[in-house]
Amino acid sequence: MQLDEWLTTLPGELGIADVVLDPASVNTLLDVTRDAAHEVERVAGPLTTFLMGVAVGRGQALAEVAARTTGLAVGTPSDAPSAADDADRTT
Repeated sequence: MQLDEWLTTLPGELGIADVVLDPASVNTLLDVTRDAAHEVERVAGPLTTFLMGVAVGRGQALAEVAARTTGLAVGTPSDAPSAADDADRTT
């Protein structure tokens, strides 16, 4: 199966057929996965992508999650506030 077919078939199988990965999102995810695999260790790539998916699924923007994740992996944390920072401000 080719990647495009996989990315259109898998969401239906997972019950999330309304989820569509646009090319920019695919590139973002692949870039962060590469950074985690190279800067942390190989197995960090898919595990990082999973954790990013959880964060996005809970309402965070992919671009912000990717920036913070890449910053952490390469040792230059971003200035973007984390969900924990947001929670601290509301208490």
